[in-house]
Amino acid sequence: MISRRSFLASLAATPFAPAATRKPNVIVFLGDDMGYRDISLHGSTEMSTPNIDSIGKNGIRFTNGYVSCPYCSPTRSGLMTGRYQTRYGHEFNEGQGRLKFGLPLTETTIAQRLKDLGYATHAVGKWHLGNDLEYRPMKRGFDEFYGTVANTSFYHPPQFVDSRIGPEAKRIEDPAFYTTRAYAKRVTEIIEANKDRPFFVYMAWNAVHAPLQAPQETLDRFKSAKSEDRRYQAAMTAELDDGIGKILDKLRELKLEENTLIFFLSDNGGPQPGIRTDNTPLKGYKSSTWEGGIRVPFLMQWKGRLPAGKVYDKPVIQLDIQPTAVAAAGGSIKKQWKLDGVNLFPYLEGRASGRPHETLCWRFGPQWAIRKGDWKLVQASEEKLLPAIALPEMPVGPVHLYDLSSDINESNDLSSKHPEKVKELRDAWEAWNKELAPPGWLPGRPGSQSKQKK
Repeated sequence: MISRRSFLASLAATPFAPAATRKPNVIVFLGDDMGYRDISLHGSTEMSTPNIDSIGKNGIRFTNGYVSCPYCSPTRSGLMTGRYQTRYGHEFNEGQGRLKFGLPLTETTIAQRLKDLGYATHAVGKWHLGNDLEYRPMKRGFDEFYGTVANTSFYHPPQFVDSRIGPEAKRIEDPAFYTTRAYAKRVTEIIEANKDRPFFVYMAWNAVHAPLQAPQETLDRFKSAKSEDRRYQAAMTAELDDGIGKILDKLRELKLEENTLIFFLSDNGGPQPGIRTDNTPLKGYKSSTWEGGIRVPFLMQWKGRLPAGKVYDKPVIQLDIQPTAVAAAGGSIKKQWKLDGVNLFPYLEGRASGRPHETLCWRFGPQWAIRKGDWKLVQASEEKLLPAIALPEMPVGPVHLYDLSSDINESNDLSSKHPEKVKELRDAWEAWNKELAPPGWLPGRPGSQSKQKK
């Protein structure tokens, strides 16, 4: 007799067979450093995001959408592989050139999986998974790359690659070039060029990461912002939303929207809460394992296949994007891939009960967390001590226990009332931690980052 667990596992691994004869297109929109409440769908009155909101309104809004790290590069690594990045040492951002940095060549990306299924594959935007040629998108399953190899300015990006021209990274000299607008334009061109074949676009915006830069005409739309920083944040967010709108318009124009699977999420929580970003009602922010660092805006749309306007409150994570996309494309998820993510379709369509993940874990240097059911055990830096960059020696406070079903802002520590739950979760995290690799490199210590407002 097949156990219930085995039955559900087989459902989760079953390819999703779309009714259409053509395989669905897949687009992943990844925002950079967006706060949980920095989209109007989550209640922001300062940020205007009608196009981002439309993805959730026409599809599914995950209220417990997570990323596997509260920091840029590791999250992107996990998204690419569908595996906890700490399994293969990608725990931190690059180490300032002191050590070889990049998504390990032993790992297989979502682009390679979809390319093997007949997809045209395109990476646009911020890569941040290795600067050396062997680590760049063109060597990791992508047909083309148009973007920057790491963090960048919005004007005159210094390390820009257009693989149609060549593999070299060059500075953009055109003073009118603004990354967010250029990326949206290139994606619309990719969609036009591939309208007759399935395509995968990984659109990794550098918005709304620092430096704070936006066109003057967009800044003028937000003269009533409560601070100069929030004015820039609103303008950068508006540019991001406008770009997504242009891409969605192109899908509609070509009658491709009904057969395109779309994800939208941020790579981590917002930094500098209350100054630049808004993680309300979550505690903490970027670089912390509090909810504000790891719970992010997370939306998914496939018109005609998934229900519109559905709010899904079970935990999901960016690791799920690879297996979900592979299943949508008609591929089989192999056990030997050792994925930590799962195909979400059986859960979203009611073919599987329960949660996609009963347990999720995090390790980020000395900070860590585990969520099992609605219980979360966390050891993190106190908010007032959090630095702008993750350091291996970051100070951490005591272990805290929370019931997230009634305490989303992690304000009521229950560790003293439930020592048995603390032990259960800590033992589970320790068992998971034993499976992980040591960090492949340690982060550097850059100087202060200029806002470079324009």
